[in-house]
Amino acid sequence: MEPLEIMKYKYLKASFGDTPTYTFTMKVRDVVSIYYVAVRGVDKEDGAVQRVLNKRRINDIKEFILGGHTFFNSFILNWTDKNFEPVVEDEIISLPISASSAQVIDGQHRIAGFEAAIAEDDNVGDRDIIITLCMHLTTQKAAEIFLNINAEQKPVPKSLMYDLFGEVIDDETHAVNRSTDIARYLNDDPDSPLYKLIKFPGSPRGVGSIELSTFVASIKEHLKPGGTFSLYKLTTLDHQKVVITNFFKSIREFYAKHKIWSSKAKNPFLKAAGFNGSIDFLTSSLIQRCAEKSSFSVDTMSKIISFESEDILIWDDLKGLDGKTSRKKVKDALEANLLKSLPAQDQYEF
Repeated sequence: MEPLEIMKYKYLKASFGDTPTYTFTMKVRDVVSIYYVAVRGVDKEDGAVQRVLNKRRINDIKEFILGGHTFFNSFILNWTDKNFEPVVEDEIISLPISASSAQVIDGQHRIAGFEAAIAEDDNVGDRDIIITLCMHLTTQKAAEIFLNINAEQKPVPKSLMYDLFGEVIDDETHAVNRSTDIARYLNDDPDSPLYKLIKFPGSPRGVGSIELSTFVASIKEHLKPGGTFSLYKLTTLDHQKVVITNFFKSIREFYAKHKIWSSKAKNPFLKAAGFNGSIDFLTSSLIQRCAEKSSFSVDTMSKIISFESEDILIWDDLKGLDGKTSRKKVKDALEANLLKSLPAQDQYEF
């Protein structure tokens, strides 16, 4: 029994641990002809590590491809067909183009997106993509590769493109992406004052206090080119996230002394109105004061805010107030402490 076609490729061989791999370029239509997806918990075969395909994600990728875009990272396949084996010799790998002969270890949605795109534009099949091929992996080995890609490596923040190239196609998209990147950092970093306190879509019930939508809506306008952060030359992701992190660290210092920072029932900054009020204060007053002092450190911010015990605002102080009034009361409370930190009259120079 012979396959319909055998394609030959010049390859680059590498070993990752004790797993040999072969990397080369293939036409999209040939990859579509040989791939299949083995889903963990569903398909009873070695190498079944993939999740169930997400149709919406496939459609988004299809539109991305039809827009003329492609992918620069490799697609990782695991050859499983024992009847038609690749032949490796003289720096050439001869690959049988046989249906369902290679599992996808990484890139299942991208390949499915290409397949959907070919159905609308056959020319997509002539594009080249990078393939890294493994041979007859056990489920354990396939899982190690899958976890290395999807757990050990973190995706680059979307908004970092602005920092790298200084161009934004859509200010609104950039601002939303940047806000989300900052929210993810604050939520995931164990040293963050908002660690595990931001509720992302799909989070289990009871996880997180501040809705991601609240976070994004409160900060996005200030992150746009020409917004508050860029006005004070705080344009990079690193600088913006550190300013916001240090701000909430400085507030947390005072609330931690009263052991109420982690209390959802008492900490007003874990509610939408309190969080919004704090961002209003940060962007309208605190950033300017810190810029004047050439310092955005926690120590500088703490001295400016300088809560006294009797000034600590708790959620009970806001009960019964509408959202707009609560938001203003939180901002006013922070403003009052800022005014206390100003020099006395006899310390001014005239």
